[in-house]
Amino acid sequence: MAFNLPLIFTFIALCLFKHCTCAHVKTLNASLAGFQPAVATYYGAPNGAGSDGGACGYTNAVSQTPYNSFVSAGNPPLYRKGLGCGACYQVKCNLGPCSGNPVTVTITDECPGCSGAIHFDLSGIAMGAMAKPGQANALRNMGNIPISYQRVPCVYKNTNVAFKVDPGSNANFLSVNVEFESGDGDLNLVELVPARSTQSITMNHVFGATWSTNINPSTQPAPYSLRLTTEFNKKLTAPNVIPVGWKPGQAFNSNVNF
Repeated sequence: MAFNLPLIFTFIALCLFKHCTCAHVKTLNASLAGFQPAVATYYGAPNGAGSDGGACGYTNAVSQTPYNSFVSAGNPPLYRKGLGCGACYQVKCNLGPCSGNPVTVTITDECPGCSGAIHFDLSGIAMGAMAKPGQANALRNMGNIPISYQRVPCVYKNTNVAFKVDPGSNANFLSVNVEFESGDGDLNLVELVPARSTQSITMNHVFGATWSTNINPSTQPAPYSLRLTTEFNKKLTAPNVIPVGWKPGQAFNSNVNF
């Protein structure tokens, strides 16, 4: 039997392309699926940021640039035991006081008692931003409301990934909170690379956006580079971001972002 080799190779290439495309599509942002139904409430002050930091450990950064109080607590499917911290979503509503325009929020806190399959407990500012002009208080006063949401890339212009060293850190233990990741926004893996080393140390997920590891400063000296992997397997290294002489409580800005 004679085989048409060019035709066979073309078929194989098309199959491989189809497989790769399908695999890639599965990792794209959920925004490709369009808006989906959810519920929303708000917490904290009507014109506030919900809480001063929340379960992701961002502290007062939630009310400052680039979050600017456009943040939300999420129920377990959104918070994902802290691995959902930093993910961005558009939310909108279509009730009487609603403008129908989407508002982008970042997950910065957990709402374990929130009901519904997907529940956003928005900051007061974020809830009010979904309203028509002059209708913010009317919308907030409606309590639990139906909304639509979709996952979107985080966009933090002129902002790089930052690392806050936990006050409980010491010479033999480093714990950092990771903030301001553009793109996917959330992290599935953080690795530490000591100076003059190519071997990485996998850090433990402590809570929220905080990761830690034991270190031996004599054999694993600073400066430390931190290698980040997102939920959708995008990778980024912040070189030498934790410097020699680092101290607990300090914050360090990198020169990179996704």
